[in-house]
Amino acid sequence: MNNQRRALFLSHGGGPLPLLGDDAHSEMVSCLKEIAETISRPSAIIVVSAHWEAGSATVTSGANPGLIYDYSGFPPESYEIKYPCSGNPPLASSITKQLGKAGINASSDSARGFDHGLFVPLKIMYPEADIPCVQLSLIKGLDPLAHIKLGRALQDLADQSLLLIGSGFSFHNMKAFFAPNTVDSMNANKSFERWLIDTCSNQNISEEERTERLVNWEAAPSARYCHPREEHLLPLQVCYGFAASACTESFELQILNKESSMYLWEHES
Repeated sequence: MNNQRRALFLSHGGGPLPLLGDDAHSEMVSCLKEIAETISRPSAIIVVSAHWEAGSATVTSGANPGLIYDYSGFPPESYEIKYPCSGNPPLASSITKQLGKAGINASSDSARGFDHGLFVPLKIMYPEADIPCVQLSLIKGLDPLAHIKLGRALQDLADQSLLLIGSGFSFHNMKAFFAPNTVDSMNANKSFERWLIDTCSNQNISEEERTERLVNWEAAPSARYCHPREEHLLPLQVCYGFAASACTESFELQILNKESSMYLWEHES
């Protein structure tokens, strides 16, 4: 039987700014709306957010998780954002079982809410908040191969209308966001983006080579300039592990005046 695996790595922007009409996020908002209108509606969504790291792979298992406003220094309305989607305890249970079968230490957390890596992009894509969601943590230590394996372990989930979202940012140097662009900084940003787009979309490289590139991402041009810490890149590795192929579509855009990208996988395997 064909197994359709759908994954989306998205660049989620700066905190709640995409929901506040910030001009530097206009392309991001338009891109996410376009993607949501193009793909078929998922029955449930699994979000791997850059903003949750745990000692073992951990999944939210509450029926009605609250929101975690895990940002500071924004206007009062930023802390009144609502996204009342339900959780999905049966899906959470299936995820922990699948991870366990793959030899990955996994647990559930019935008390944790959804952080802004989930509710900001999903409020843009699915504003009705009527699709159940669960959130899956990154694993402390941030080993890229471990996160590819995390995605692979989810391949056999029974419901093929699921959507896996890796919510991170293809560029995440906080100091650079607040510094003027220079020729060197723009070239560094561009060189890493070109490498990432080629790595994710080039159908002429083998999956062994693609995996090798994503495991050894630090060897990419300007890698550590673009990602001084890799938590915003690793949701992409989870998506790739789940899809196990070149992406079907890539999206290039400007977010916070930096070249950024998103990747969509929709494949029969």
